[in-house]
Amino acid sequence: MSSEQPCSNNSRKFSIVAGIFVLLLFLGAWTFVEWGINRIYVPEGWSLRLRYKGPPLPLLPGYNTPESRTGFAKVDENGNVLEKGMMEQMLGPGRHFKSPFYWERELVEDVVVEAGEIAIATSKIGKQLPGGEFLVDGDLGETEFKGVLRKVFGPGRYRVNDYAYEFKKVSTNAVRTDTQTKYSGWVEIPTGYVGVVTNLADNPTTGAVKGIQDEVFPPGIYPINGREQQIDIVEIGYRERSVKSNLQADPMGNLKYDESGEPMIVNDDSGITFPSNDGFPISMDFTAIWGITPEQAPNVIRKFGNVDAVETKVVIPQIESICRNIGSKYGAVELLVGESRQEFQTDTSDQFREVLLEKDVTLLYGLVRHIYIPREVRLPIQQAFVADELTLTRNQEQTTAKTEADLREAEQKVELEAAKVIVETEKMVAKAVAEGQKTAQETAAGTQRMVAAIDREISLLEAQATVLLGQANAEATKVQEEAKAEKFKLAVDSFGSGEAYNMWVFASELPENIELNLIFAGDGTFWTDLRGFSETMLGKQAQQSQKNGK
Repeated sequence: MSSEQPCSNNSRKFSIVAGIFVLLLFLGAWTFVEWGINRIYVPEGWSLRLRYKGPPLPLLPGYNTPESRTGFAKVDENGNVLEKGMMEQMLGPGRHFKSPFYWERELVEDVVVEAGEIAIATSKIGKQLPGGEFLVDGDLGETEFKGVLRKVFGPGRYRVNDYAYEFKKVSTNAVRTDTQTKYSGWVEIPTGYVGVVTNLADNPTTGAVKGIQDEVFPPGIYPINGREQQIDIVEIGYRERSVKSNLQADPMGNLKYDESGEPMIVNDDSGITFPSNDGFPISMDFTAIWGITPEQAPNVIRKFGNVDAVETKVVIPQIESICRNIGSKYGAVELLVGESRQEFQTDTSDQFREVLLEKDVTLLYGLVRHIYIPREVRLPIQQAFVADELTLTRNQEQTTAKTEADLREAEQKVELEAAKVIVETEKMVAKAVAEGQKTAQETAAGTQRMVAAIDREISLLEAQATVLLGQANAEATKVQEEAKAEKFKLAVDSFGSGEAYNMWVFASELPENIELNLIFAGDGTFWTDLRGFSETMLGKQAQQSQKNGK
């Protein structure tokens, strides 16, 4: 048994070592395959498009998976691939592990739409549109049919699966014809303009139909799908258009005038020419201030193509036609003077406004600028007017002279009245000065009386003050003397008698360095020792006073 046990231990160790080696070998192989073959890195700005092609060997499961025939390969709810084909979802930037034996891998650059650009997407997979339609509703990854997406994509970065969608970037696209310029793409409508929209196809979602739309775009920036819509940029507001006759000028460019001061016209087709009802040739100038509103812009594009066509096809022809038709009903003199000239102006402007309104064009003013009347008609009328004006001038001069005389008379009256006012003013000033002086003197006298009364009052008050002050001083002296007497009385009372108090005063006034010695030498004999004399004498006086009091 001892020999078998070492063999089994060696066999177990060998198995463990072999297992570890196999595990390390498997891990190394897996790491090599996963990180060396399956790993793919997607940089920023790129995406990874995958196509599932199935197992590489027939014996592996899933080799006979069917091929997708509808576009993208189907997946279940867990993301497992159910058929071969292109995957709809692309992988973004980063590290991904997809075996090249099972997957076809391709890096696809993101679509970047710059500012001032738009992108139009076309779906390449899906069902065919019915009835010849070519526009597809929906967003990326949500379309059901093949065709051009209605939605446009503005500036930004887009991850686009180019297997299913084609992106086309456009800026501003202008399509020019003989009468129109239609814009699409990145369309900018400036201030003072509107955008007239033309739909190239019906839109079942919004209900818009094909053709020019009644709603216009206000100024701004619009991303327009050129396959769905086109924009006409139309200027709104008023503009001026004049039809004028050419005038004669010398080589220096100075205008020529006839003897009556009227400019001379050139005999050509310029201006508006017509015969008057009495057979005279008439030329005239006319100015129209006309324009269109935003509401009128669609009809202008629908009827005429552009605003310039309105001027050439409507405004100018109607100016000439209306002025000729109405002007030919008047005589030459009627077109020059009187109320008939104003009537011609009013009728021309009103009829011109009505015609433009029928064409969806607005007229602000229609002005007859100048009417050139033949000289043989104009000169007599002007001379008559000059004579009338001269008569009016003479009458006015007479009126002016009379008015000047009245003015001089009025000036004299004003000077007289002014002198009267000055005299009256001086009298009033003198009277006011005298009254002022009288009032001042009366005021001064009254002031002096008041000052004297006040001085008398002050004297009385000073006398009273002197009396009161004397009484106060006497009373103070009396009180002081009484206080002093009371003081002596109290001192005498405290010593018992006046003699004791006097002795105390006497002793108090003695010098401090005096010496009194009293020497007793027996009865009947005194030897004088003044030391302690005062105290002894005062003591005896006190004792004597007490005895006398008893």
